[in-house]
Amino acid sequence: MTDNARDRDTNGAMPLAGVRVLEFSGLGPTPFGSMLLTDLGAETIRIARTGAVNPLGGDARFDFIFRGRPAMTLDLKSHQDVEFARDLAVRADVVIEGYRPGTMERLGLGPEVLCAANERLIYARMSGWGQGGPLSQKAGHDINYLALSGGLYPIGPFDGVPVPPLNLVGNFGGGGTFLAIGVLAALQERVRSGRGQVLDVAMIDGISVLLTQLAGWMQMGQWSEGRGSNLLDGSAYFYRCYETADGRHIAVGALEKPFHDAFMTGLGLDPDGFEDYLDPSKWAERADLVMPIVASRTMTEWIEHFSEIDACVTPVLTMMEVARGGAVRGSLMSDEMSFQPRPAPRFSRSSLRRPTETVGEECLDGVLRSWGVQPRA
Repeated sequence: MTDNARDRDTNGAMPLAGVRVLEFSGLGPTPFGSMLLTDLGAETIRIARTGAVNPLGGDARFDFIFRGRPAMTLDLKSHQDVEFARDLAVRADVVIEGYRPGTMERLGLGPEVLCAANERLIYARMSGWGQGGPLSQKAGHDINYLALSGGLYPIGPFDGVPVPPLNLVGNFGGGGTFLAIGVLAALQERVRSGRGQVLDVAMIDGISVLLTQLAGWMQMGQWSEGRGSNLLDGSAYFYRCYETADGRHIAVGALEKPFHDAFMTGLGLDPDGFEDYLDPSKWAERADLVMPIVASRTMTEWIEHFSEIDACVTPVLTMMEVARGGAVRGSLMSDEMSFQPRPAPRFSRSSLRRPTETVGEECLDGVLRSWGVQPRA
């Protein structure tokens, strides 16, 4: 018995054990959503299109977003390969695709065809602008969906341009995560109805949902439309990053008064002189007061200093530093070759797929046979 098998026997079956997912491989949110489902135990086959290349290049061994599932290459312009894909879809619980709207229909693999052949099929469609509407056929990337949703404008310095938060908010937060949520909800609904359905997952929709609290705050008068005077945008002197003597940074999240006062005390300042700390008109001058104090010590010195003070002060670490031993809760796993994030969340009984578990081409034939399909010669 392998270590992976022992883990599952000890902790129980994975939550999505027995769920079959057919993924038509794409970029960003599509493989991320599929990865989340696979981490939870779904048995996934990834279809890669003939001639498709990773635009960023790099060593495919470290493309962890495709972890846990074998891939097979099909020429979707070939009638024979399209028929093979249809056969897999008939046997799947979930189909995931992230092509431009209309592409799957032109290939003969649209929801009308596949759902007619498999009425229990959940057909999840991932896009930026949605399957219909004026922008559905326009190209876009994370920064564009974030810009038109209203989510990009508030991010960045008050005296500079908006700053894209990597591709975390659109691709992964508003896209792939909502794709996985939608599939899980549809699987639960299918228990009641016995029928599948089509999911129209658009990044711009997901980003809008992520902005729910901000929308409320604006209408409550708790958030201004511009940048530079809001509690969480880096304007507050007690909720921002500061540069230390060695050119590193500490992150301060001392929002509530007890934490604010502890932070001030830790800096050697009297918190009684900062009772109006929530007044935005005072933030800039107080940041100017705090900056030289923080710049007088190294990051390590400040973290040691605040180690016994509950003031929400942490070091700003690089990902490599986290991988070398800074991971809280063991949130990264590693082997001899690499490191990668551990699947989440954690369950009391069920196990999750280990991110270092290899499910490569050598496993494809076995997965196909488990689906009742003969491997191709």
